[in-house]
Amino acid sequence: MHAQTTPFEAMPLWLRCCPCVFAWAMVSGVAQAQAPANTNMAEAQVNSVANPNAQYSRPEVAALRGAVPTAPVRLRVWGFEVYDARLWTPHGFRHSQAAQHLFALELQYLRRLEGAAIASRSIDEMRRVGSFSDAQAHSWLAAMRELFPNVGAGERITGVNLPGEGAEFWVNGLRVGMVKDPAFARLFFGIWLDERTSEPKMRAQLLQGLQP
Repeated sequence: MHAQTTPFEAMPLWLRCCPCVFAWAMVSGVAQAQAPANTNMAEAQVNSVANPNAQYSRPEVAALRGAVPTAPVRLRVWGFEVYDARLWTPHGFRHSQAAQHLFALELQYLRRLEGAAIASRSIDEMRRVGSFSDAQAHSWLAAMRELFPNVGAGERITGVNLPGEGAEFWVNGLRVGMVKDPAFARLFFGIWLDERTSEPKMRAQLLQGLQP
């Protein structure tokens, strides 16, 4: 008997290594993920319509002093919808000085992904943004594997940049911990905000309307 080949394994090796395949290396099958996606997203849409201001009372952004969200930007890979990303930024936020600002990056997932894969892909993407040692990579990877759970459609992971401290993470409105390292925070959020990102189109959309 032959083992079934996943969509990711079916890709050419060069494409599997491409940075644009961020965070979906462990997608557990399109058909398997599709059913819960429709249910969870429908529930989220109903809740949003019932209380359009509910998102502003989310605990993960409550401390951001009047931060407002950007329009969501969707990541698609080979036609597969992976997540919607958006920034929560306070008044006066300048993206060229992002590391000096308190802000949040929210990812709302559209399919099932494994937390370990999200962590591993994050390290790969961070290497595009800047250099760091193997010891740092090992430490950061271990921390993210502890913090990032397996996610399903409609679930969200939010990272909050704490200037001079590091990055705090929330999952579906619950604080799960932080990585106390400003260098980590700069490189992690740089995945989306740095000019060296693998997704320049997504970066441009996220930063549209924000001060440079």
